[in-house]
Formats: sequence, C-alpha cells, structure tokens
Amino acid sequence: MSDFRGNFGHGPMHSGSADQRAMLAGTIDHYERLALQFWEGTRDHDVSQNYQHFLAALPDRPGLTLLDLGCGPGRDLRYFSDLGHTAIGLDGCESFVRMATEFATCQVWHQDFLALDLPAAHFDGIFANAALFHVPPAELHRVLRELQATLKPGGVLFFSNPRGNGESWDGSRYANYMEFPAYSDLLIAAGFEIVEHYYRPAGKPRAQQPWLAVVARSSAETAGAPPA
Repeated sequence: MSDFRGNFGHGPMHSGSADQRAMLAGTIDHYERLALQFWEGTRDHDVSQNYQHFLAALPDRPGLTLLDLGCGPGRDLRYFSDLGHTAIGLDGCESFVRMATEFATCQVWHQDFLALDLPAAHFDGIFANAALFHVPPAELHRVLRELQATLKPGGVLFFSNPRGNGESWDGSRYANYMEFPAYSDLLIAAGFEIVEHYYRPAGKPRAQQPWLAVVARSSAETAGAPPA
C-alpha cells in the first residue's frame, strides 16, 4: 500500500476564499456532530448500481489503486478493499477518518476538498459517492483538474450527486446542485472524456430520480498533468 499521506495529520493547506472555507468548515462540522447518526443511516444503503458502473469502466483485475473521495465511515472503502484492490480513503471529517480506518482497515487521508494534496498519476480510479456536491461552483473546475492529475492515463472518475440547479444549505451543510450538461462541460474542460451518465433510483420517472451519476475517463494526453 502507498505510504503517501499528503496532509494527513498535519492540518489542511487552505485554498479558496474565506467564504468558501467557511462553507466547507460548516459542512465538515455538520458531519462531525452527526457522524454516528450518519453511519447508522447510510451503512446499509444499496449502492450496488454505482459499484457496477464504476468497476465496469476499470480493468477487470484485482490490485487496482482506488481513491474513495469523501469516504465517510468507510462503507465503500471496505467494499473495494474486499475485492482485492488497494483502496485509500479521503475525508475532511476527523471522525469519519477514524471510523473508516477502523471499519475498512485501510489507509485514510485527512484532507478536505478545497485543500487536496494528491500524488500525480497514482490512481486507477476515483469513487466519489455523494461528495463533490459540497464543492462550490467557483472551485469545482480546479478540484476536477486536481482529481484528473492524480489519475493514471485512462483512469476513471465516478461520482454520484443529488441533482438540481443552484446552491443551498441543509442546516449547516452546504450543497451545490447541478445537472448533467453543467457537469459535462466542467469535466471536458478538466481533461476528462464522458463514458456515461445515469439517474437514480433506476426504473423511476425522471422527476423521481434525484440522483445523477457520471462516469468519466481521464484523457491520456492530459493524465497526470499539473492542474492549470
């Protein structure tokens, strides 16, 4: 397993405006206060459809190096590790870092999305389930470029977010809701090619599908390049 730890244990390198940092701090505090409640409410969620689409875009072999971005208490991290992959978690919530480390017995980095410190061309895939919608619009291109730079050539990014238009707050938790065309434009600008997208839950009318999932592949020409 890689011993790259970024800022784990050393505190974040702050990026983004003061307002954006405050948004993220409020969101992280929300999860800190409700960490156990969140775990009990999500540990049995069926995300098998997301696993299948993510893994289908990756080489069919064990031993891949995968990043679970916004890993929370470690449900998905453990799933990928149990498949024989080198799964590394990342979360800005200290409670989640501790919980995921214990539950998944994997390496988990303590970093937030506005202060990522990731190795270049390191991961075969990134799984970001219900995570990137916490990134403000003004920072999302930069964050996607940083994710693209940490993927190997042809590496895969998967994310699933609640969809919509505009920013809002759920108590102290910040959310940025977007639809597929906006995500597609940002991904292409960040050096990705769209593989597919779909809406969840499956089999429902679009109005009853609040989740948007996207699979994208890092363009070979730009993979591992420093973020612009």
